[in-house]
Amino acid sequence: MKRHAQTKEEAFVRAAHDLVAREGFAGAKVAAVARACGVSAGSLYSYFGSRDELLAHVFRRAAGRELAAVRGAVDAAPAHPGARLEAFADTFTQRALRGRRLAWSLLFEPVSPVVEHERLVYRREYAQLCEGVIRDGVAAGLFAPQNTAVAASAAIGAISEALVGRLSPEMSQKPEVPDEQLVAEIRGFCLRALGCAPS
Repeated sequence: MKRHAQTKEEAFVRAAHDLVAREGFAGAKVAAVARACGVSAGSLYSYFGSRDELLAHVFRRAAGRELAAVRGAVDAAPAHPGARLEAFADTFTQRALRGRRLAWSLLFEPVSPVVEHERLVYRREYAQLCEGVIRDGVAAGLFAPQNTAVAASAAIGAISEALVGRLSPEMSQKPEVPDEQLVAEIRGFCLRALGCAPS
């Protein structure tokens, strides 16, 4: 019985995730999720207390995967702080560009306070990861002396802001620069902002 319940819960989460990836959180209505699972809308509430609870679960899963990918890239990069910062910026940017609709939803789409709380949790996780890289760079004399917590938040804010127009579902114009150049420009900006010449 418990395994069956876990299987049903997983099916709801997968269906909601697929809807968010295609249509954003706004498109992940209870009726649409239930329809994708071939059940009645009411049955979803046997597993989740509310739509917000389901979407918060979806956010945690999707954002957790993205964070794990960025952390993995940073850990796999050479020990040089500049290389680790490049891995952070490049992986964050490249994954966002590959999954534009999902990235928009995770980063920018207006959401309920319940889901926004999850967003803030993951922003802190990214900031802590980035701060560790910057702190090592400052200690090694490779980055300018600075408040590493503020610098990490500013770097992540710059990366996100540079992606807004490219990720927006409303964007219909051809981008001014190709994706590869955008990745390089964001990387270079982060390195210069921290006082390190791009490689």
